[in-house]
Order: sequence, then C-alpha cells, then structure tokens
Amino acid sequence: MRATSRGIPQNMVQPSEHYAQTPRVSPVSLPNLLTYARIAAVPAVVASFYIPGDAGRFTALGIFILAGITDFLDGYFARAWGQQSALGRMLDPIADKLLVAAALLVLLADGTIGGWSLWAALVILSREILVSGLRESLAEVRVSVPVSRLAKWKTAVQMIAIGVLLLGPAGESFFAYTEELGLTLLWAAAIVTLYTGYDYFRAGFRHLLGQD
Repeated sequence: MRATSRGIPQNMVQPSEHYAQTPRVSPVSLPNLLTYARIAAVPAVVASFYIPGDAGRFTALGIFILAGITDFLDGYFARAWGQQSALGRMLDPIADKLLVAAALLVLLADGTIGGWSLWAALVILSREILVSGLRESLAEVRVSVPVSRLAKWKTAVQMIAIGVLLLGPAGESFFAYTEELGLTLLWAAAIVTLYTGYDYFRAGFRHLLGQD
C-alpha cells in the first residue's frame, strides 16, 4: 500500500480477505484471555478512583499500563502462533475503546479534565464511536479500513496523555506540571484525531456511495 506525503494510505479502503478465512481458535486461547483481561481492567480503573489519596491514582495508572501491555501482547501472540480469530478481531477494538472511554469519563468526573479540555475528550470519544460505526458498515460488504501510520501515532499520544492524567496530582512530586502536560498531549491527540478521522470517513463514504 502506497502512502501519500501526509502519511495516510491512498487506498484507505480495500477488499478484505480475512472475513472468508476465519481459523478455528479456542475462546480461551492466550490472545483472547489477554483481551478479556483488558476488558476486566475497565471497571478496575474506575474503581481505583474510589481509593483515597495518591494510592488510587497510582493504582489506576498501574492497571492502565498493564492493560496497554496486554493490547500489544494479544496481537503479537495471535500473529506469532496463528491464533487470529473473528472473536479476537471483534473484541480487541472494543476493549481498547472501552478502556479509553472509561478512563476519560472518570477523569471528567474527577475534574482532572475540565473547561475547554472537555472538547478534546469529546472529539476523541466521538471519533472512536463514529469510526467503529464506519468499520461495521464496511464489514457488511467485506471491506476493511487499514490503520494508517499517523493513526497509530495518534493512539500512542492519546494513551500517554491518559496515563499522565490518571497520575494527575500524584505525579506532582516527580514533575510539577503533570496535569498540564497531560492536557497538552490530550489536545495534541484530539487534533490528530480530527485529521485521521476525516481521512477515514472520506475514504469510507466514497466506497459506501459507490464512487470507488
């Protein structure tokens, strides 16, 4: 796939072969178990905010980091061991979006994200929902939407931003502007989110409208 000068693939939407070739993989394979663990981390991150003091913040950050590690490992083992499955492909993005959404919501409820930064969180959450809907619509016609390199960078910045914000005031002893750094990274992720989201929808709707 050839990329444009902006780093976004020209063929954002392409026929998908994996819908017709779905290997039989146990629901309790290691990659799937890691995905289940990431889903279980969602309520755990929320519950951590009920722990008083800095302990709750550190707990939330620790769980969030472990969940991020499982995101890497489940894909790695699925590819290395040939255990990619329809169940895993369905649950993996759901787990990611649940984790991001839950973390942003508790940060909003806690007041860590407030004021104008509410819009950055809204952009990120809206994009996750809209792109999921687009992927589902395209999946019905057996078409996949490849993840661009820029979108991967967006995800990395987004996860780092959320991690820093989860630490919040507890990180002041390490860095005096922890929350400011987290909010800056959140805005950076939101801006890139708008950019990549536009490219996905432009390519996706072109296909759905029969222009490709």
